[in-house]
Amino acid sequence: MALLHGYIGWRLLPELATNTSIWVIGLGYLCLSTLLIPLGMAARFMPLRPVLADSFSWVGSLLLGLFSSLLMLTLLREFVLLFSPNLVLASDSALFVFILAILVTAAGFINARRIPRVVEVMVPIDGLSSPLHHFRIVQISDLHIGPTIKRAYVEAVVKRVNALQPDLIAVTGDIVDGKVDQLASHTAPLAMLRAKHGVYVVTGNHEYYSGADQWMAEFRRLGMHTLSNEHVVIEHHGAQMVVAGVTDFNAGRFDVHQRSDPAQAILGSPEQGVPKILLAHQPRSAPKAEAAGFDLQLSGHTHGGQFWPWNLFVPLQQPFTSGLHRMGHLWIYTSRGTGYWGPPKRFGAPSEISLIQLVPDN
Repeated sequence: MALLHGYIGWRLLPELATNTSIWVIGLGYLCLSTLLIPLGMAARFMPLRPVLADSFSWVGSLLLGLFSSLLMLTLLREFVLLFSPNLVLASDSALFVFILAILVTAAGFINARRIPRVVEVMVPIDGLSSPLHHFRIVQISDLHIGPTIKRAYVEAVVKRVNALQPDLIAVTGDIVDGKVDQLASHTAPLAMLRAKHGVYVVTGNHEYYSGADQWMAEFRRLGMHTLSNEHVVIEHHGAQMVVAGVTDFNAGRFDVHQRSDPAQAILGSPEQGVPKILLAHQPRSAPKAEAAGFDLQLSGHTHGGQFWPWNLFVPLQQPFTSGLHRMGHLWIYTSRGTGYWGPPKRFGAPSEISLIQLVPDN
């Protein structure tokens, strides 16, 4: 972290030396950022009062978002100066990098902290029986309740979800960043989620960082149905539908007995004429889900990249970044997430509450 901040200072501060005030502000920011980003990331693991830990987390997270944009823009400036040295004045461009990074971070903060908008998605299902036409599934994912996302934000999300009057609510992992005893008061509003056929939840990778077994027990206490490589069959106006869920794609690294297994999740379900929906935190569960015979997979994890340029790197790990895609017989919908992780910043990848309606495949 110090080396990267040093690189920014090396490339930008000499160009600002003609203005002493700006040079001092820039140097002060880089020094503080170097110290406070690691402190903010570690604060919740330190023996601090919760209010103090949260304050450090807020400051560190905001600075991390600003640093990320500043580093990328510094690199972009280097590229422009390398190939077009006569098009950009070095001193002016150095100041412009600082200003643009601040503006992008401010816009990203506003986008991250507002309540997610509803994204409507129609998914055509082959052979869908008429009672299931326009069956409404509301998906929330990647809330990341923790140092900067608290009860008030969760309450607002729950209110917006319930207003959609869903037939079923799917919660596709990464709900928390912290232990049950730290966050129970902030996850409590999830007990107010309401859907005709209930609320179903699966683990994401962050549940395993925070005690997955304890959190799944807490989710059950809140009235949610947990799905760990298993399924349920629901009936809607006389028609059946399979709702299955798997543990996180990497769960086996934490507990070999919780290895993600779409084939196990669908085992024993009705075989013909019944739509099969899988909740799987990571999109890369899709190949095994398609082989197992699912019709639709609902995932999250990617955050849609959350902010540029990280969206460009998601395809290195995941088959899909966001939106609706198809793999053979299987439809995959990847949510951009309902919260955020790390920096309270979303730029070019707004958070969402997904309203998914099943429609016949004509």
